[in-house]
Amino acid sequence: MPVIRVEMFEGRSIEQKRNMVAEVTAAFIKTCGGTPASVQVVITDFSPENWGVSGELVADRNKGT
Repeated sequence: MPVIRVEMFEGRSIEQKRNMVAEVTAAFIKTCGGTPASVQVVITDFSPENWGVSGELVADRNKGT
């Protein structure tokens, strides 16, 4: 059973997540085979305060924009 993990910033709507899960599942089946029932997608939402890039928090990087 494949498990696909998606880590992204919080803020997407439930409808966006619903569509993403459907599309990711379909893409996996198309490229790797299997059935929708065998594919699991786990979404982890992060706030910018909990994500770092290039040695700094994304929350701090966004303050300048």
